[in-house]
Amino acid sequence: MKAAGAVLWRDADGDVEVAIVHRQRYDDWSLPKGKLDRGETVPACAVREILEETGYSCVLGRHLRQVSYEVRSVPKTVDYYAAEAVSGSFVANEEVDELRWLPVAAASELLTYEPDRAVLEEFARLPADLLLVLLVRHAKAGKRSEWDDDDDLRPLSDAGWRQAEALRSLLPLWAPVRVHTAPRVRCADTVRGVAVDLAVDMVEEPRLSEEGYWPDPEAGLVRLLEVAAEEGRAVISSQGGVIPSVVQTLAELGGARKSETPSKKGSVWVLAFTRPFGTWSTSDSPSRWPTLVSAHYLASALPRP
Repeated sequence: MKAAGAVLWRDADGDVEVAIVHRQRYDDWSLPKGKLDRGETVPACAVREILEETGYSCVLGRHLRQVSYEVRSVPKTVDYYAAEAVSGSFVANEEVDELRWLPVAAASELLTYEPDRAVLEEFARLPADLLLVLLVRHAKAGKRSEWDDDDDLRPLSDAGWRQAEALRSLLPLWAPVRVHTAPRVRCADTVRGVAVDLAVDMVEEPRLSEEGYWPDPEAGLVRLLEVAAEEGRAVISSQGGVIPSVVQTLAELGGARKSETPSKKGSVWVLAFTRPFGTWSTSDSPSRWPTLVSAHYLASALPRP
């Protein structure tokens, strides 16, 4: 059984408050969460459950952790995200009869279950408001061996268009404000629908294509950090020959090394970065660059059957 939830937070005059809910059925205090519906992705479930249980629309942030336990001998996993409340208000409902906005320490004391406290501790480990880049590998395209024209023009396959449509539903859950793409038809078409929905032009990023990245990988990394720092939340569509190197190098610069950096077609890396202090430019020392603090991999934007 799979479920999803979030630490729902808001800014309260410069301080962070989080929402915890009382479920009358269990007489407990918990983080809002619930089971996936058929045909639903884990991130979409988190957003829906937040709205249903708390009355608040939210914008997802970084993935916090996955909690596993058994319910009547059935294994259950719950993925938790950070999520900022952007609108709404609480009204008592069938599942939740009370909601409290509290500072993290007070919320932790009130929570009934230790796993919820561990999730909240992970949330509090980093600032709530982080920079975010959704790094997408282009969706499936036709086989190169069956394409006689310029490879830059190789289009998405039928399966690729299905992946692109799924990404069009998934990526807005993080509220990106701009869409960037390597100059490939298949890269651009993978995220074109997101740009249309945002009513923004796509920005081409030659340094994040395979032939633009490898002659000068540092320039490609700097360009990605520029996008993060300037826009706060953005989509970047790139290629399988670039993404693993980018994620691994950023992780190492942040003081960690990832054991694996997969990059399936149509997948997404949700990359969260600290905000630089003051005005930042690429001429600054790397120690002042935005630092990668979370990298969560979504192998597919397609919902479960």
